[in-house]
Amino acid sequence: MNHPVTFEELLAFAGRNPLLSTALAGITVALIYTEISRLTRGFKSLRPAELTALVNRENALVVDLRPIGDFEKGHIPGSKNVQMSQFDPENKQIAAAKALPVVLVCKTGHIAGGAAKRLKKAGFEQVYLLEGGIGAWQQADLPLKRGR
Repeated sequence: MNHPVTFEELLAFAGRNPLLSTALAGITVALIYTEISRLTRGFKSLRPAELTALVNRENALVVDLRPIGDFEKGHIPGSKNVQMSQFDPENKQIAAAKALPVVLVCKTGHIAGGAAKRLKKAGFEQVYLLEGGIGAWQQADLPLKRGR
């Protein structure tokens, strides 16, 4: 027999299961925070297919932040390798692309976020990062180029 759960029953459940209730509240707050920070961070995430379209349509600069050894094993064709330790929005390769979309790529998509914030602070208008990093590119079965 199905009947709608009343508010009193929900409160009673929460009272009997304080750990579950606290976990649910914490997860809800974390999700809301994540979504708000994603909307206000000033740069966008791209999926691999969207990156391809941006490069083809708007001549986007793709900056690969991975170590040179990883870059040489396989990178997105046309991307430029800039070590995270030498990453600087004033770097002449990067600064020359201020008017273009700039897409940052790393191994998983996490390191690129810090670099993206620095580009936005330096006045770059169109900053993107590859969601899921080079791993997502490979999963999408897109080509990688070896060497430099």
